[in-house]
Amino acid sequence: MPYNNVEILFVEDSTDDAMLTIRALKKSGFANNLHHVSDGAQALDFIYCRGIYALRNIYENPKLILLDLKMPKISGLEVLEKIKADANFKSIPVVILTSSKEDPDIQKCYALGANSYIAKPVESDNFFNAIKQIGLYWMVLSQLP
Repeated sequence: MPYNNVEILFVEDSTDDAMLTIRALKKSGFANNLHHVSDGAQALDFIYCRGIYALRNIYENPKLILLDLKMPKISGLEVLEKIKADANFKSIPVVILTSSKEDPDIQKCYALGANSYIAKPVESDNFFNAIKQIGLYWMVLSQLP
């Protein structure tokens, strides 16, 4: 897969959640330039053009990052902190898409610079609608720098 022109970087370790989200994005027309990684280390490798992504153009940032919190290797919180602390990447919108509804997680994400925090709806119709709205807002309506 070419790693340039990726519009959405989707970081999710749960295969089931990833399949549902990707299907919802495809159904809504927002998955053409989506790249899925399954842990925080892969997300940072993608963003910083390391490892298998070394040939990716570092100046072609994703337009949106969908980020789970609870992941192996490097947590979503650590990924968020690293991205938002870096002047080269802090303007990329990061939407936390997680099952955690815990107030400390929500507060910490916003303090680190998350642009939105969405708890995954358990019911599939609500989930599909939430994903469609995310794509519509961040990929169509929102004006990014």
